[in-house]
Amino acid sequence: MANTETSLKEALASIEGATGVALVDYTSGMALGTLGGSKSFDLGVAAAGNTDVVRAKMRTMEHLGLKGQIEDILITLSDQYHLLRLMSGRGGNGLFLYLVLDAKRSNLAMARHQLKKIEEDLEI
Repeated sequence: MANTETSLKEALASIEGATGVALVDYTSGMALGTLGGSKSFDLGVAAAGNTDVVRAKMRTMEHLGLKGQIEDILITLSDQYHLLRLMSGRGGNGLFLYLVLDAKRSNLAMARHQLKKIEEDLEI
């Protein structure tokens, strides 16, 4: 089991093309931890904004009567991938991992696989 800091470091170091990662509480919009980003890309602001995406999808699923759980949400930009991985179990309810990838340097399938493993090992 890994703590938040260790998990964020692992994501940024081991996932090819990762430029930023955060653990986010989607009920409050607060980033509980961030690593990476840049002066032109504020991870805290991006994390807070993406809580709206998670909440909107959850509301839509509720209105449609869908019973499944969200594993992850992918947003593709022309030069970046934004991956939102909802936490499950072990106190992770209401949290998601937010990963920003450089689209030219990353393998999306591998990034999803690695982020899932990091999420499974993360102890909140």
